Amino acid sequence: MSETRTLRAGVVGLGMIGGGVAVSMARRGRVPAVHDVRPGASAGLPGVGDPLDSPAAVARSSDVVMVAVVTADQARDVIGGENGLLAGAHPGLTIVLLSTVALPVVHELAALCAGHDVGFLDCGVTPGDRAADHGMVAIVGGDQATVDAALPVLDDWARRVVHCGPLGAGMATKIARNVVTYGSWRAVSEAAALARAAGVDPARLAEVIDTADPEGHTLLTLLRLRGSDGTLPEAAGRKIQPLMTKDLDAARDLAAALAVDVPLVEVARTRAEQTLELDGQDATVPADGDLHRHGLQMMDRVYGPGFSTAMPGERDPFTDETVDYLFAQVWARPGLSVRDRRLLTLGVAATVGRPELIQVIATGGLVNDELTPDQLREAVLHLAVYTGWCKATATHAGVTAAVEAHTAKEPR
Repeated sequence: MSETRTLRAGVVGLGMIGGGVAVSMARRGRVPAVHDVRPGASAGLPGVGDPLDSPAAVARSSDVVMVAVVTADQARDVIGGENGLLAGAHPGLTIVLLSTVALPVVHELAALCAGHDVGFLDCGVTPGDRAADHGMVAIVGGDQATVDAALPVLDDWARRVVHCGPLGAGMATKIARNVVTYGSWRAVSEAAALARAAGVDPARLAEVIDTADPEGHTLLTLLRLRGSDGTLPEAAGRKIQPLMTKDLDAARDLAAALAVDVPLVEVARTRAEQTLELDGQDATVPADGDLHRHGLQMMDRVYGPGFSTAMPGERDPFTDETVDYLFAQVWARPGLSVRDRRLLTLGVAATVGRPELIQVIATGGLVNDELTPDQLREAVLHLAVYTGWCKATATHAGVTAAVEAHTAKEPR
């Protein structure tokens, strides 16, 4: 037999993950020595022998031992306890920690092993329910030599081994992966609540998602867009931001209308620029330094495609400052969304009683799907209380004109 096949394996902890790891190795001919605090823990594990009486006994019978316990204290006891793995350690032994624990615990256990000349790897695993079917990913942290020494055994139970970096990198990656899992569960919970409140069976939402994105690529879009330096290109963030903020604003509005609590949506909207790594960047100066062109583009973003073509052909100081400062530098700032700035501007315009200005502002909100006709009508009533009924008449006229013009353009 080759040297890789003569490596002896062990598993301590025969729960869903550890038991599955043991079964997966046994099916490939590398029957592991095992231990569990439950004497009959291996009875239902095909091909796996009876548990040995201690972790130390497993260490004496193994070259690579997987530790699959639940808590940090259990890991400490299994590795460094009175009858722990280190009590039975021999030169060349490698301990692979599969348990999810805090990073300081990883370094603590690694130092303990190093004091006994024993190799140590932190190794997050996922998905746990595929352990017995050679279906898990091993998420490994540790030095390359130790990974190479354990790799033949890891390959016997993992469909893929991903070496993430030095000690602790595997555990950090697993913890980060868990954030994606549980964070997405919260997102699904809020989305389902919104759908249900709107009279939609959440099963239809699941059907749409499964059909449109069966492999889940959308979930990891931002990871895949990152450059070699690990950062999201600013151009990508700028391209995504308008759609992201518009859609999250729509979700907030729907939630408010239906009285659905969506804290994750609120956080996602509030921190959209941070998510896209635009937070703190100076969005007022374009990369090429062409403020006028940037201002015209921002004007179209605010009031709809082609709006900037109405600007006078001949430039003058007032027109230049409108484009180069008001739109290129103020409207483009990341601190408030376009929708936020639109509502502020609508409030100011309502104080001057100019329906034609109100119509332009309201039309931009309708074109960009930031505001619905009902929301604009509600804004008129709200502003009437603060600006006075006479001025609100002009606001109402401008909003009505915008809604009627926009509605007339919609396909029937």
